[in-house]
Amino acid sequence: MQGETKIMDEAGINRVLSRIAHEIIERNKGIQNVALVGIQRRGVPLAKRLAQRIKEFEGVQVPVGILDITLYRDDLSTLAEQPVINSTDIPFDINGLVVVMIDDVLYTGRTARAAMDALIDLGRPTSIQLAVLIDRGHRELPIRADYVGKNLPTSRNEIVNVMVEEVDQVNKVTITKLTL
Repeated sequence: MQGETKIMDEAGINRVLSRIAHEIIERNKGIQNVALVGIQRRGVPLAKRLAQRIKEFEGVQVPVGILDITLYRDDLSTLAEQPVINSTDIPFDINGLVVVMIDDVLYTGRTARAAMDALIDLGRPTSIQLAVLIDRGHRELPIRADYVGKNLPTSRNEIVNVMVEEVDQVNKVTITKLTL
């Protein structure tokens, strides 16, 4: 691997999350019947931060859930012999809600597809929307995000690293180029 290129610092991430929070409120004409669900791992702290911003803007706490999609992945057999299963914790009924899934990076679309499968196993939301911090392109499935923090065209030999304080003790987004 070679050096990193910084794409976003903490202030940039904060600005993007504030904009996405406003876009969620605007698109849904408020936040009645809206819930946020963070996709394990880094989507969870991003969802909690978005909920905090929505509360600051609207004065209402939006429900936040945690979704683990490990068992829904179509590449589960290639991940590891014993994949790490995190917890799903959605302490509210998703039936009739607009569920906004939150993830850090949208790449092939396979994670978003797996997350939709997992959500539909839990109930029937009115609609499912997708918010991502980074959309890096290279879709393999016909999936697009409703809310995008930053479109970041990449090559397949680059890795987008989203780091959040709750997991990585730092808030930043970088790209690392792989050497072949």
